[in-house]
Amino acid sequence: MTTADTTPPLRIGLLGTGPWARNTQAPALAAHPGVELSGVWGRRAEAADALATAHGTRAYTGEEGVDALLEASDAVAFALPPDVQAPLAVRAAEAGCHLLMDKPVATTVAGARAVAEAAEKASVASVVFCTLRFAPETSAWIAEQAAVEGWFTARAQWLGSLYAAGSDSEYADSPWRRDKGGLWDVGPHALSVLIPVLGDVERLTAAAGPADTTHLILRHTSGASSTVTLGLSAPPGAAGVEIELRGERGTASIPGWAGAETAFRGAVDALAEAVRTGVPHPCDARFGLHLTELLAAAEEQAG
Repeated sequence: MTTADTTPPLRIGLLGTGPWARNTQAPALAAHPGVELSGVWGRRAEAADALATAHGTRAYTGEEGVDALLEASDAVAFALPPDVQAPLAVRAAEAGCHLLMDKPVATTVAGARAVAEAAEKASVASVVFCTLRFAPETSAWIAEQAAVEGWFTARAQWLGSLYAAGSDSEYADSPWRRDKGGLWDVGPHALSVLIPVLGDVERLTAAAGPADTTHLILRHTSGASSTVTLGLSAPPGAAGVEIELRGERGTASIPGWAGAETAFRGAVDALAEAVRTGVPHPCDARFGLHLTELLAAAEEQAG
């Protein structure tokens, strides 16, 4: 006879109703067997109502709605622009809610530091959703390569065509993404792979390329170096993601992954584990702060 699992579901509220919330977070939370989607908050009442109704939960809006959702939740997931996310994450931590944040945590060091300090002070768990750290295929590959010694150099390219001529992506309507470009949108993904494998970044050089493209040269604590190219305005034929490591044992290239919803379910699992054990996840708010520090330094250099 097996004993039934009597662990209550983790009540997670969702802040945000845009494409990312609709396409990834709400479906993943609603379908997760260990989660109760405790509500959806949105700045527009009609959008919150539509998304909540689609997933059988309650809609919240307005300032009082934020407080009500926090009270009804053990944790909150964020699908908001980073500099809207950061102060709400501080508020959530102060209310005792665990945090499942999108990357970047904030686009200012002060904003990201406030989140990390609030989470630490409140002793709440936190996870920052960097896709490749949670997709099963890529997270396993990262762990495998991190256990290998002798990496000499690495090359990462993450080029999207979000702003290429003819693009009809609904994500292109995001004002913060258009303003901050590929450095801030996809830079966290690349750094979240390179740092656990090659070590922290001890030296960084950045230069601007065409449109929103940014080139980085990084020196890591292991002694290895890496180059990174990031952008959202590449021609469709030039778009793609590649991360390749070279070292004493040859080369290794990151595999493909199933998609964002599967990866997000992995992040939910990671948050639940951190809540259960009290052991911080490597991709927590403190790591999110460090990513913001690196990206802000790169932005300043690239001009």
